[in-house]
Amino acid sequence: MQKTYSPKASEITREWHVIDASGIPLGRLASQVAQLLRGKHKPTFAPHMDGGDHVIVVNAAKIALTGAKLDQKKYYRHSGYPGGFKETPIKVELERRPERVIERAVRGMIPHTAQGKNQLRHLKVYAGPSHPHTGQAAQHAAAETEGEATS
Repeated sequence: MQKTYSPKASEITREWHVIDASGIPLGRLASQVAQLLRGKHKPTFAPHMDGGDHVIVVNAAKIALTGAKLDQKKYYRHSGYPGGFKETPIKVELERRPERVIERAVRGMIPHTAQGKNQLRHLKVYAGPSHPHTGQAAQHAAAETEGEATS
């Protein structure tokens, strides 16, 4: 009889991925990042476990928006008080905090549970081309080149 494999917490390995967002449409980038955060690209994916990787997104200010989204798309929020409805155009949000545009798009593609909240902690977004996680990303790149040299 076949048994279903379920990964153990000790077997989970987290890798680091650096993604350059310049020129990539927002939705396509968010879905790719969400898959990496959840671990759906791994053969050991289990929906009940957090087996995803760390993701660093750079150049968030250079994200592409298709169609008329730059002029028409708005973010809405409500304070809970009468008259507390606020709206912010995405053009203004991209000028003020371009990181939040990507974070919000990815948040919508991750499960809205405690596990999803933990997975979002593995996402780091930066407006420019530099990030402070060079040690982790370099370590991951070095491990990939060693694996290619031995095979």
